[in-house]
Amino acid sequence: MTSSSVVDKPPVRRVAIFGGTHGNELSGVFLVKHWQEYGAEIQRTGVEVKPFLTNPRAVKKCTRYIDCDLNRVFDPDNLGRTVVEDIPYEVRRAQEINHIFGPKGSDDAYDLIFDLHNTTSNMGGTLILENSRDDFTIHMFHYIKNALAPERCPVLLIEHPSLKYATTRSVAKHPVGVEVGPQPQGVVRADILDKMRKIVKHGLDFVQLFNEGKEFPPCAIEVFKIMEKVDYPRNKNDEVIAIIHPKLQDQDWQPLNNGDPLFLTLDGEVIAYKGDCTVYPTFINEAAYYEKKQAFVKTVKVNLTAKHIRSSVLDQNTS
Repeated sequence: MTSSSVVDKPPVRRVAIFGGTHGNELSGVFLVKHWQEYGAEIQRTGVEVKPFLTNPRAVKKCTRYIDCDLNRVFDPDNLGRTVVEDIPYEVRRAQEINHIFGPKGSDDAYDLIFDLHNTTSNMGGTLILENSRDDFTIHMFHYIKNALAPERCPVLLIEHPSLKYATTRSVAKHPVGVEVGPQPQGVVRADILDKMRKIVKHGLDFVQLFNEGKEFPPCAIEVFKIMEKVDYPRNKNDEVIAIIHPKLQDQDWQPLNNGDPLFLTLDGEVIAYKGDCTVYPTFINEAAYYEKKQAFVKTVKVNLTAKHIRSSVLDQNTS
């Protein structure tokens, strides 16, 4: 590997840690509130790390959101909406967050945002990637996965031509979703909180190593790429008429093949998966997704590679 093949990336100087994007996902709420008071744990040399409560009204009410899902409104239309009296609270809050940590897509935006979420699904400690060409974030995920081994740390790639998420963290140059479960809404579990805390720690450690000039040679990671959202079976009144089959429940990231049971009606009828390839379901029976008409998400396994990178800080006068 010659030095000419190394890609220089700007150092990461501004990092935010978001908690409470959904007000009833309490691991991130507890951690952010703790770090706002006692921040030494998240500080790294040469980096500003800002813990931030994104949806304080929803946190206060311990509900997912007040008017609409904050994690879906960071699109140009909502960020550019005129502020009038009846504008949804989360749209107004998105504009405030974009003003503080963005503007989204600009050079002034924060370098990196960790957005902390919980799921009621059995997903373990999951990292969410938005861009398959983001070498810096792929390297970070590779580092985090190795640091947590042998504990599993799946990566969900939400890049999709038609499924647009417009997430809160997408304000940053490098958005990182941290999704840890299973944990009920409005509940905080010590084991789940600890798993989330370790993911953030290792992510910040990577940032420090990168900024100090450590080179990261080419790497590859396995990711689960989102393909399709699958709804529950419904009747003509749009009511759910079948529930997740016991053999699918809690089987996030496990292979699903043609003929495997998906749903079970209350009459005992099994509805099987029909598909010509193996898929890997996740967000299975997520409580927050009933309103979104989503029983689970279908993913496929993909390998992503990242180039040899290092911080360009060594080429600059840093005094």
